[in-house]
Amino acid sequence: MDANWIAIAASVLLQSSPLIIAVCGETLSERAGVVNLSLDGSLLLSALAGFVAAYFSSSLLLGFLAAAGVGALMALIVAFGSLALRQSQVAVGFVLTLLGDSLSAFLGQNFTRLPGPWVQRLPIPLLKDIPVLGPIFFNQDLVVYFSLVLVAVTTWWIFHTRPGLELRSAGERPEAAFARGVAVRRLRYWYAVLGGALVGIAGAAYSLDVKIGWAEGHTRGLGWIALAIVIFGGWSPLRGALGVLLFVATRSVISVVLQRSLGESSVVILNALPWLLMLGVLVVVGGRFSEQVLSRLPAALQRPFRGLLRAAPPAALGAELKEG
Repeated sequence: MDANWIAIAASVLLQSSPLIIAVCGETLSERAGVVNLSLDGSLLLSALAGFVAAYFSSSLLLGFLAAAGVGALMALIVAFGSLALRQSQVAVGFVLTLLGDSLSAFLGQNFTRLPGPWVQRLPIPLLKDIPVLGPIFFNQDLVVYFSLVLVAVTTWWIFHTRPGLELRSAGERPEAAFARGVAVRRLRYWYAVLGGALVGIAGAAYSLDVKIGWAEGHTRGLGWIALAIVIFGGWSPLRGALGVLLFVATRSVISVVLQRSLGESSVVILNALPWLLMLGVLVVVGGRFSEQVLSRLPAALQRPFRGLLRAAPPAALGAELKEG
């Protein structure tokens, strides 16, 4: 493979890693039945918190911990509003998104464009020298490695362990899970907070790794993209990660084409590109469109592609919890 294409692939993986972490976190939360619609505001506020904490402490670890705390707190508010106060998860999450956006802009005024610490590259000896795969996967930093391990661990946890079965039951049939002794309410709190902490880590990954530093609107819009990719991925971490890679790669390719053909006038189109791609994702996984596509395929191909194009959410996603 040409060296330029290898460099592009490595760059796509690096840029995808924070979004992969956020998608894994939201997938865990939604599998338990909690929709964390505060994702966009949470990413912004945690990106600021991570940068500020790392800036004053000169510690990347403290930066990521602070960001994880902010993300967990935002998710806890959503869960508490739903499980304790019986308010709409969508309404509470949307208000928190607006709050996080405004609060990050206000609190981050004095930190705009300041130089700060960033995550250093950490090549893995021997593995980085493997042709093609080495430079792409093993010449990265800890954030990228963490995102790849996270996909494998969350996929195994959700689909191949007993706690994962309890997690899915809480999002699918909470009454039946409660009848079998599962503490559904506690479980939903736990996975909402864990998912929120991962979203916070994703926010810090942007300001300390991918888009180093802080500026107003640093990650604006990416939370909505993550929510769309969770749907596209059928609430599976592995499919969600592949969706992120497809999204980032497509955006990168289209961006290069637009910049070459339109020059400076492509800026407005580039800003709108994520939203257009998100709409495309939602159309693809929509019922009628995907059914029309599937009906034109040979019968032997319909079953595997049906699982790829159709995505059914957890049956009790966002529903009020009556037991547990």
